[in-house]
Amino acid sequence: MRQLVVTAFVSLDGVVEAPGGEPGHRSSGWTFKDIQFVPEAYEIKGREQEETTALLLGRTSYEAFAPVWPTMDEFAGYNAMPRYVVSTTLEHDDERWPATLLRSLDDVAALKETEGGPIAVHGSATLARALTDAGLVDRYHLLVFPLLLGAGKRLWSEADKDKQPLRVLESETYPNGIVKVVYDVVR
Repeated sequence: MRQLVVTAFVSLDGVVEAPGGEPGHRSSGWTFKDIQFVPEAYEIKGREQEETTALLLGRTSYEAFAPVWPTMDEFAGYNAMPRYVVSTTLEHDDERWPATLLRSLDDVAALKETEGGPIAVHGSATLARALTDAGLVDRYHLLVFPLLLGAGKRLWSEADKDKQPLRVLESETYPNGIVKVVYDVVR
């Protein structure tokens, strides 16, 4: 069974919306505003690209990434691997960045049952919450930023569900206050 990894930039209060400057959030771009750049804090991002064998995205993130990521040399690994988009409304993929459309979380569960390595979920806050609530996430790669954003899309839903133990695989704090935490979901 393939491992499903949610990777995210997250504020201390759980907000994942608009970390790189996407429109619509009053603190858009919060990962680089007022946070000193420390290259070693982002080492996990390069490692993710090496270890990941497929990308899983929600429609909104896919539509934002499709025109941009194919032109970025730093995403050559992601651009070369299979991509899947979970959406009930997207009618077809973007020819600039082809992807396979999945229509339900059952389709995601079936994808996890196929042969292959880890599948990474980037961005896609709504999808990440749904995958977590459905018990489909196996690991979290989080870079927690020393910020309280107060409002915005959060990584976890407020659904009333049983507690979910997590096991820390890696953790490190960097001089700029970013904390890297890698958790496995304990089943």
